[in-house]
Formats: sequence, C-alpha cells, structure tokens
Amino acid sequence: MVMSKTARWSLFIVAVVVVDAASDEEKEDEQELTPEERRTLERKLKKERKKEQKKQLREAGIHVVKEDPQKPSGAELALDYLISWANKREEWKFQKTRQTWLLLHMYDSNKVPDKHFSILLDYLEGLKGRAREVTVQKAETLMKELDNAEPEDSSLVEKSERIRQVLQLLS
Repeated sequence: MVMSKTARWSLFIVAVVVVDAASDEEKEDEQELTPEERRTLERKLKKERKKEQKKQLREAGIHVVKEDPQKPSGAELALDYLISWANKREEWKFQKTRQTWLLLHMYDSNKVPDKHFSILLDYLEGLKGRAREVTVQKAETLMKELDNAEPEDSSLVEKSERIRQVLQLLS
C-alpha cells in the first residue's frame, strides 16, 4: 500500500510528539553537555525518531518507496570540470580524478566530443610533470600501434588525428 503525502505527514507528527515527550527529560540534561556531546545526542535522537517513524509505517502496513537522486556520470563530471576550467578559472579547482578521466578518454570522440576536445587541448598545454610525460608516452605508443594497423575504420582515423594533435602540442 502506498501512502499519501498527508498520511505520511500525520504519522510524522505523531512520531514527533511521542519522541518529544520522551525527550523533555533529555533537554534538561542537554544544558550540562559539551557541544560535542550535544551533537552526539542529537544524532542519536534523530536516529531514534527515524526508527520510530519506520516502525509506525510498518505497523500501519504502508510501504514507502525511497527515491535515490540520479547522480551525474563520470563523463558528465569530467566535461563539466573542463568547461569550468575554460570559463571560470578563478573559481575552478584542480581535481585529479577528473583530469585522470579526461586523459584516459580524450581519444574517444564518443566520450569527449569535438567541441570539448579543443578545450581539452588548451587544458593540456598547462599539463606538467609526470602527467605530461605519461600522456606523451601513451600517445606515442598508441600512434605506433595505429601506424602498424590499417586504418579502415573512420573512428581509428579520428583517434589517430587526436593523438597527432596531442603529440604536437606536448612534444
């Protein structure tokens, strides 16, 4: 049985009243607690209230479905990171996981579209240290592999063009 919003709200109010009556005594003790002890107590009380609500819902035979919010994919986060770098450098903050994702997938036009690849090339200009060295080494290795293979597929031609651009930029 699915519960309406008003029914859930009324059960919530009942649960709060029950817990509040029990917590009047605890409020007197709260005045003598340190801030850390108070936070701990508040977390425990919140947990107890939530547990009591769930118990009342179960007893009423009501099934509440939790909706998990949709989390953005790694690709979306990495491309947003890149756009943020391009548009708001003052607010932009380095994130190793995003850079790693971009470096791993930069040759795949499905994951890093052409409109983002030009921004990525600008981003790569500032690449330093070991990340730059490894990126050059991987690009050279990939280029050798593609030179040995016969480029029949258009995606391989596009990939080799991207590799050439990266090598020209970083070498």
